[in-house]
Amino acid sequence: MERRQLAKSIYDAAYITGEFLLRSGKISNEYFDKYRFEARPELLSAIADAMSELIPEGIDYLAALEMGGIPIATAISLKTGIPVVFVRKEAKPYGTCKFAEGSEVAGKKLLIIEDVVTSGGQIVISTKQLREIGAVVETALCVIDRQSGGVQNLADSGIKLVPLFTMDELKKA
Repeated sequence: MERRQLAKSIYDAAYITGEFLLRSGKISNEYFDKYRFEARPELLSAIADAMSELIPEGIDYLAALEMGGIPIATAISLKTGIPVVFVRKEAKPYGTCKFAEGSEVAGKKLLIIEDVVTSGGQIVISTKQLREIGAVVETALCVIDRQSGGVQNLADSGIKLVPLFTMDELKKA
């Protein structure tokens, strides 16, 4: 799917208005409901194609953040062959008791995969945890950057944010 058409399709599928509490704690009168584009196979496939082209060299694993990053990273993995590590917000208290599931990440270069970034808070938290167990994390890839401070917050933690689209781009499409 051509880039402009993809932007329009994401906007048409996921843009809603109302009053929404964002993870950052801010209230917004507009929202991109990620589940509305992640649940549509043809749209998720097109997003994965486009995001696959943005992957930096040398990535060992895609690090899918719970929960929105999981379908996106899985779709990208199916297209690229790059394995996925599933990153929980916190370790489960049973079974393996890990917060990063799928493979050992120590010494491996991970690419964070997220759906929508506002402040980037969860990416910062998850990256800190992954780095504490030896993973190398330099970049995060997202579908939508809401342009609400995420780029700078991530840069302050040594993470480059690469969005497929900014909120402004989607609105223009």
